[in-house]
Amino acid sequence: MDFSHAATLDTSGLLCPEPVMMLHNKIRDVDVGDIIELIATDPSTERDIPKFCAFLGHSLMDKQERDKKYYYYIQKADTAVRD
Repeated sequence: MDFSHAATLDTSGLLCPEPVMMLHNKIRDVDVGDIIELIATDPSTERDIPKFCAFLGHSLMDKQERDKKYYYYIQKADTAVRD
């Protein structure tokens, strides 16, 4: 599935917790409802990104694995109380 996204955050080569920390900062820069494409190579993001979204109320619209990279599409929530 192809998502139109407002921003791309490439965390390739970075290890936990850096991808989540960078996503936390980046999500502040986009508008409510915007989608961020996160690209990662760290397998721990398969656990960390869904937990991040659930904890803060953002929507994980899709996740894909291709070319040894993980792609996440996160939509910023309007009710993310801890953001």
